[in-house]
Amino acid sequence: MPDAGLDARLAPRLAQLRARDRYRTRRVIDGGHGIHAVVDGRRLVNFCSNDYLGLATHPQVRAAAQAALSDGCGSTASPLLGGHNRHHRALEDALAEATGYPRALLFTSGWAANMGVLRALLGRDDLLIADELNHASLIDGGRLSGARYRRVAHGDLAGFAAALDAADRQVQRMVVTDSVFSMDGDLAPLSELRVLTRRAGADLMVDDAHGFGVLGTRGGGIVEHLGEAVRPEVYVATLGKSLGSAGAFVAGSETLIEYLIQRARSWVFSTAPPPALSAAALAALRIVQGDPERRAHLHALIARFRAGTAGAGLELMPSTTPIQPLLIGADADALAVSAKLMDAGYWVAAIRPPTVPEGTSRLRITLSAAHTEAEVDGLVAALAGAYSACAA
Repeated sequence: MPDAGLDARLAPRLAQLRARDRYRTRRVIDGGHGIHAVVDGRRLVNFCSNDYLGLATHPQVRAAAQAALSDGCGSTASPLLGGHNRHHRALEDALAEATGYPRALLFTSGWAANMGVLRALLGRDDLLIADELNHASLIDGGRLSGARYRRVAHGDLAGFAAALDAADRQVQRMVVTDSVFSMDGDLAPLSELRVLTRRAGADLMVDDAHGFGVLGTRGGGIVEHLGEAVRPEVYVATLGKSLGSAGAFVAGSETLIEYLIQRARSWVFSTAPPPALSAAALAALRIVQGDPERRAHLHALIARFRAGTAGAGLELMPSTTPIQPLLIGADADALAVSAKLMDAGYWVAAIRPPTVPEGTSRLRITLSAAHTEAEVDGLVAALAGAYSACAA
């Protein structure tokens, strides 16, 4: 029998999380993970998904995955030991072309990509300078790399400049940032950061998880959106958001990708992703590039939602992306508003610490190109009612 002492030590910690409204539970979806979902037996309109372009259940994406499954399911080995499939290669080539880099390399997840890159490129004599609101994978990857970790206040250009100016130019220095911040929805000041890093002779790494597919005239992401002047040395994005599949990729120079193939432990020692997921992601990428109306509809919905909430007296955090947070404050209040929305037929997640800073619990409302104007208007009305009821 397992040692009961472990349970005895963990139980009070779980009880404390419940008492502080920090306890988390999983909900079960029956069927597809689209914007219409059956969640714990209730049919809801999903406004907490990262499926920004509505491609997770798209017929062409599903058909591509099903066709690839005819050859089998798993890749059976790490890429260097026989797991590298033609679907992987085709997707890597297409992603490199879409992002404007010579090469791209697939990883099993965004977490694995960031962990693998940072641990491969940085060591104890190096310096990593990071935005304080970076994704947890960037934070953990940076700290586990062994490099000196310098955290800068969110978007504080003076802070980044001071950190770079104070650094020894004889050591490797890297600035790391999200492009679109996952809980706030705002953009990093990449144009200015690129100027600072070039002036200091430092490298720039950007995680474009929430920008790729959504930003740019062809969905190419933050570089296409802001222009070639911001192009970083290391570019990371995921396949599980706008492309509706799973996994991630790193894009960069020929030398960078070859080095990661040799030294990125989370890539070298992981089984390659199932080929069907790469086939699905490639089909989704073709839709992203060939259907600009889908992206235009998404951005029109974002503008409509912000106008609607403003008219209802609700003040959203500043964001022009599909991530539209409504700051609530207290954990219990955020949970209460989320529960009332679910009762009204809308699924919106309450985000609490430690995912966000203390005192900033919020509703993280995410819009998709698969939503209709009527669904967005319905959410605005339900949100106004739920917020007023909980504030009373």
